[in-house]
Amino acid sequence: MSQPDDGYLDYAALAATPLARDPYDHFVVPGFVRPDRLAGVIDDYPEVPGPGSHPPSELTIAGRFAALLAEMDGPRFRAGIEEKFGIDLTGRPTMFTVRGYCRATDGKIHTDSKTKIVTVLLYLNQAWDVDGGRLRILRSGDDLGDYVAEVPPHGGTLLAFLRSDTSWHGHEPFEGRRRAIQMNWVTDADVVAYEQRRHRISTAVKKLNPFRKAG
Repeated sequence: MSQPDDGYLDYAALAATPLARDPYDHFVVPGFVRPDRLAGVIDDYPEVPGPGSHPPSELTIAGRFAALLAEMDGPRFRAGIEEKFGIDLTGRPTMFTVRGYCRATDGKIHTDSKTKIVTVLLYLNQAWDVDGGRLRILRSGDDLGDYVAEVPPHGGTLLAFLRSDTSWHGHEPFEGRRRAIQMNWVTDADVVAYEQRRHRISTAVKKLNPFRKAG
């Protein structure tokens, strides 16, 4: 008799989700964090000192949130991403950052840096009832209204895309709590060291200047 799957992620939903190629390779899996596990992960979501991206090393990572990160960094999830995009990520390091709050100035259109191979965003808000803060898959770098998909950042939804010079994305302004994990496979370990050091400095500054939390 097979053992029950006690993980956090819905791999069957990942496998069943088609890859969209317009305007670049991406896919969205609503409810990728299993519904019976989502509330516990959110309960254990770490406190972050303000907006921006924070490396896990600078936060208190524990409990079910820590277990989720470990599973995302495991071979089963990597294999699912490799199969979906038709790529080999062997030897490519991973990099995680955690976000907890959004500024009104966040969400400007961009493509991600060339050192990133795959970007994964996992949204960990229970509900999202506002228009702003919904990530858009864009056709160009100069029109936020020209999009093929809009992803509400809630319910354990997963968004993943192959980074390219045309992987434009952004969102309408929002200010307040917006919880998300960003995971990247990157070109080499030097990228991880540089980016994590940069984010650590930013986090340290925010700890010295507490953020007035809205929402």
